[in-house]
Amino acid sequence: QVQLVESGGGSVQPGGSLRLSCVASGFTFSTAQMSWVRQAPGKGLEWVSTIDSGGSTYYIGSVKGRFTISRDNAKNTVYLQMNSLKSEDTAVYYCRSSVVQGTHVYYYWGQGTQVTVSS
Repeated sequence: QVQLVESGGGSVQPGGSLRLSCVASGFTFSTAQMSWVRQAPGKGLEWVSTIDSGGSTYYIGSVKGRFTISRDNAKNTVYLQMNSLKSEDTAVYYCRSSVVQGTHVYYYWGQGTQVTVSS
């Protein structure tokens, strides 16, 4: 079955850095679009970044220039390097895969990893 396992969250001071990892299994990782989505306390889900199978990357405006998404298809892993963290980046970060099967797209989610930015 599909599994997405995130790691790398934690507590940092403003201006600090973290790197999130998401290890995937149960589907053909190299052909899947991978994304990071976050949920801040008391708020809804917010898309953060996507990397497609060709390596093209996309970011929400608030993280452009600070966050970098990347993937290692040999390790079935997607990363989110987060630099210059701000208090407003505090959230649970989820890894999401978009897998095309025939005419359908299936979305799978990890369990999430907490990122807390506070002085």
